[in-house]
Amino acid sequence: MSLFLQIVSVETALKKIGEIVQPVASEVVPLAEAYGRVLAEDTAAKEDIPGFHRSIVDGFAVIASDTTGATEAIPAMIRKLGRVEMGELPKQTVISGTCIVIPTGAVLPEGADAAVMAEYTEESGDLVLIHRPVAPGENVLRRGEDFTAGQTVMQKGRRLSPQDLGVLAALGMSGVRVSRRPVIGVISTGNEVIPVGASLMPGRVRDVNTYLCTGFLQRQGCIPRSYGIVRDDPEIFARTLADAATECDAVFISGGSSKDVRDMVSSVIANQGEVLIHGIGIQPGKPTIIGKVSGKAVIGLPGHPASAFIVLTTISIALVNALTGGTVQECRTTVRLGQNIPSPRGRVDYVRVRVSGGVATPLFGKSGLLNTLIESSGVIRIGAECEGLEAGEMVDVIRW
Repeated sequence: MSLFLQIVSVETALKKIGEIVQPVASEVVPLAEAYGRVLAEDTAAKEDIPGFHRSIVDGFAVIASDTTGATEAIPAMIRKLGRVEMGELPKQTVISGTCIVIPTGAVLPEGADAAVMAEYTEESGDLVLIHRPVAPGENVLRRGEDFTAGQTVMQKGRRLSPQDLGVLAALGMSGVRVSRRPVIGVISTGNEVIPVGASLMPGRVRDVNTYLCTGFLQRQGCIPRSYGIVRDDPEIFARTLADAATECDAVFISGGSSKDVRDMVSSVIANQGEVLIHGIGIQPGKPTIIGKVSGKAVIGLPGHPASAFIVLTTISIALVNALTGGTVQECRTTVRLGQNIPSPRGRVDYVRVRVSGGVATPLFGKSGLLNTLIESSGVIRIGAECEGLEAGEMVDVIRW
């Protein structure tokens, strides 16, 4: 029996993807090559970070109680003993009534329990006049205050950011175990689709979705492999799909998911494997296909680029995360809705919006339009149980 447009919920589609996708293997890569990769194991600190008490200001290492009551009019007067050099252990100990010059990041001398900023001091010979009191621990980073030895710093499934690389460097992680970059095949279908460098003629459109998918996959840390444009010929398409399913970890197919006499994607997937879903309660993107060929997940995307991109960011992202073990990472902004958005019950609507001045303005447009892809800031998700949103409501925008 044909599964064409036997609509399932978004939740059912996401669950099915999780059931059919096998995670890729892991590998150890140099830290310098780990940006955007997904951690394959929890990462713990091997030692206390920092490994010593240190000052976070330029100033003077002091005993905090020596500064009690210090003011501009009546400063605390403390004798200067010397200076702590960067990268070296202090040679002197602070005792009551004394202080030591200390730069930012230097080791706090024995006896000191705080640091006074240089801006609140004045030097007079070997005396330092302190015009503001400090509390114990003020302007000091204690040993292990950042991370303690054995503490889990990052958990498996985290996609590494530039900040993460910096922290891993501080932990001494020259190599990081991450998930292998999944290889995703990208096939574009349709007699009407022509290469991007070809001249347009009536009835023809340039191959947008190959590059849309490729960019999306690169951003997610995958390796896209393009299989070019395949005409509406079941035999040629079957050979291409078989090659892609053999050579890749998953396959994205653009076009051929709607009901048309020329569309053959669903039938070819069924012949080579299994069509699990053909129709999701999502707008745009309802005719999306989820299948399996040679043990690999296959997603059939709508041909219209705007619809395809919505499916990539809402459904296909789950496939990428299942392959890598990554967790869903959405950048959301809460803003005020600028105008009403109608939405029928029973389906999930993703409405493209432009965010400006704290207000989200819907960009209503026909599914074939491209301009909303570059004019929008992201989308608002309207749940299947909701009948729309009203102007003035606070809404979450999922940023592109």
